[in-house]
Amino acid sequence: MAINNIWVFAQASNGAPTSGSLELITKARSLGGSISVWVAGDGNAIAAAVGSYGATKVYGVDYGSNLAGAAVASAMKATIDGGDAPDLVLFPQTYEGRDVMARLSVKVDRTVLTNNIDISVSGDSVSVTTPIFGGNTLVTSTFTGSAPYLAAFRPKSFAPETSGGGAASVVAVSVPDLGATGGAKVTATHVEETSGPKLDEADIVVSGGRGLGESAKYELIESLAKILKGAPGASRAIVDAGWVPYSYQVGQTGKVVKPSVYIAAGISGATQHMVGMKGSKNIIAINKDKEAPIFGIADLGIVGDVHKVLPKLIEALQGR
Repeated sequence: MAINNIWVFAQASNGAPTSGSLELITKARSLGGSISVWVAGDGNAIAAAVGSYGATKVYGVDYGSNLAGAAVASAMKATIDGGDAPDLVLFPQTYEGRDVMARLSVKVDRTVLTNNIDISVSGDSVSVTTPIFGGNTLVTSTFTGSAPYLAAFRPKSFAPETSGGGAASVVAVSVPDLGATGGAKVTATHVEETSGPKLDEADIVVSGGRGLGESAKYELIESLAKILKGAPGASRAIVDAGWVPYSYQVGQTGKVVKPSVYIAAGISGATQHMVGMKGSKNIIAINKDKEAPIFGIADLGIVGDVHKVLPKLIEALQGR
């Protein structure tokens, strides 16, 4: 079976597709066939951008006050039932991506393979690659049965590259009757205030851990990240302690990041954390314990007190 029709569930932020969405469109382009993008909301805002990466069509789903994931999955199922069925559907491993793919998986009665970092097509075979045991082992799984095949991918698994294509055409898709699920309505939306790049998209990430000693000291992490035009991150320990929101967490149960530079300050390097950042190009670790596991993967290790090292580093950078 050749892969002729690929769907990508995309997300938009401030009127532009997320980097994770562009990564998936780029990868889909390498697999061959036509590429259609699905988005919760009006697809007009991202049509030009996704078209430049290789998508030819955008399905926009106006979900109103319904749950976005329920609406998109139902619209996808209705489109499949109408005869426009994909061979493959790619999802980002995000909150909204997981919501849509889980609902679609049930609706079309197909297995969804999650947490992947690669996909390949060889003849009639479609396979995905998944890291397990903290990324120390890679497992290849091959889909069986009939299409559509559903797969989700970690951020930063692929490099986004433009194709030079024109704007994608936009198709407005109506949401079918959601049944009991339609009884749940969104009455208000809270968007967390942020400044600077997003954690999972930043080229520089500065993360703090329990070694900071107290929540007030996290200000050092935020100050350094701001000077470097990067994003602040955190270990699970200080998220669980309530020092920073869960959205800051880097690790197996948080965000996976692959910046050019990752600075770990006061983080010992539990496997759970290292799974989320060891793909970074350059890792700098600051810890007073010279036996800390983080030094095992660091490109540069500084054995010292973060309360002395970080202020000196901030002072030096401010003086440049």
